[in-house]
Amino acid sequence: MISANRRDAIIGSLRRGTVPNAGLDTLAVGIDAFAHSLDAELKSIAAGGGAFKAVRGDYGSGKTFFGRWLQERARSQGFATSEVQISETETPLHRMETVYRRLVERLGTSDSTQGAFRAVIDGWFYALEQDVLADGSLDPNDAQQLLARTEELMEARLAGVNKFAPAFSGVLRAYRRAQASGDTGMADGLIAWLAGQPNVAAGGKRAAGVKGDLDHFGASNFLAGLLVILRDSGYNGLVWVLDEVETLQRMRGDTREKGLNALRQWIDEIDAGRFPGLYLIATGTPAFFDGPQGVQRLAPLAQRLHTDFATDRRFDNPRAPQIRLAPFDASALLAVGRRVRDLFASGQPTEARLRAVVTDSYIENLAQAVTGQLGGKVGVAPRLFLKKLVADVLDRVELHEDFDPYRHYALTLSESELTVQERAAASAASVDDIEL
Repeated sequence: MISANRRDAIIGSLRRGTVPNAGLDTLAVGIDAFAHSLDAELKSIAAGGGAFKAVRGDYGSGKTFFGRWLQERARSQGFATSEVQISETETPLHRMETVYRRLVERLGTSDSTQGAFRAVIDGWFYALEQDVLADGSLDPNDAQQLLARTEELMEARLAGVNKFAPAFSGVLRAYRRAQASGDTGMADGLIAWLAGQPNVAAGGKRAAGVKGDLDHFGASNFLAGLLVILRDSGYNGLVWVLDEVETLQRMRGDTREKGLNALRQWIDEIDAGRFPGLYLIATGTPAFFDGPQGVQRLAPLAQRLHTDFATDRRFDNPRAPQIRLAPFDASALLAVGRRVRDLFASGQPTEARLRAVVTDSYIENLAQAVTGQLGGKVGVAPRLFLKKLVADVLDRVELHEDFDPYRHYALTLSESELTVQERAAASAASVDDIEL
């Protein structure tokens, strides 16, 4: 039974036309076939391995949904998670310092779906202190000795990282001392620099012996350090989703080439064992993986990701380096619609009325209407269909006793509420409709 708070969060996201961050197992349709293999790969990551997985699917097939469903599944199994959407201006794939900053901002655990970085760091220091006190040779009231011994243990745990990024432990040491002395401003600045934030006050950086902002190479090493901290804190690893990687196709030629090469480097470094505990997922469209402006532009990357999709979809190998999501069809759209109706109605005082008015038959009619206005393209319809179902129908049935969607509601689509892909699907049906 899903909690009322989680139910409200899911319904609220659908009402706004966005993918929920939690409770996705209640809406998942057609991706259960991947669960067993993904759980096996998560188990391998928890044992100290690393892995990369490419997920392909057309617009509307549920790539973002799949990524968040996997993150939620991973958090329930003791992993930390993060999701970074690739874009040319904010998060170009080849700028690791920017990608790392977004990763840290979206870092989530079972306690908090994002923004968990500082809590993870503080929890790690607490775990170090408990390990220091465990041998019984130190007076727990001796704050100075406890701080010194904790720093010694920290250096030992981060020895592998310090070979390449001594600044990582230096900033952590300064952060811990600032906390111990009650210098909140200094601690805030140092944790911000450690998270890759720019424009940190110079005083804090001087205290830690660092200069400037975190650069590309430093960010890569800091990620390795974060993985050590997560493992030391009892987490099984990090599941990191790179969403909308296909935006590389629309970038300038040099930016696109650098991004593709960065993806290839990630795969090679994970295979080389540099990032134990990391499960990196990249989502993209078939055009990105197969087209001339995507993966195929870089032969080494294309070779690493090549997967045979010529056979019947039901014989796909979920263990392959690249997996494909089935396109959303009419039956899947109706199944999700019914689940959303049932979730919305569950436990509500108006549950009986909601189920009686918003019948399976009405859901089918609404799905057909939305799909029809989008040129019959079912794969483009899910977001808009669920938004209309919740905000225009279910909400009104609950709020107004005499509202009958058959009599009082007619579907309308405004251009301002459509995404680029939805607008393209709903656009000109003939050359006469094209405005020149």
